[in-house]
Amino acid sequence: MITLNQVNAIAATLVTAGVEESTVSDLRQLYQAIHFTYCMDDDLPNNTPVMEHQDFNLYLIDGREHCLCLTNDFDVATGIVVAEVIPD
Repeated sequence: MITLNQVNAIAATLVTAGVEESTVSDLRQLYQAIHFTYCMDDDLPNNTPVMEHQDFNLYLIDGREHCLCLTNDFDVATGIVVAEVIPD
């Protein structure tokens, strides 16, 4: 389970520290129970983030089954995708 408060705190860290692999690595250390993935937002077409920002979108991962999938259900979420948004 991931909470909205955790997502808000993670977003605040990304705003302050910047969206890059080293920040995601720091988040992995701060939130060891959460699996983090970093990619570009255009790698996730046709999906709805749980949080949008001009520099990144955050998506929840459901890792309960053998294959990971995206979810918008905080109660089943086990991870977060940090998806960097590149301006057009």
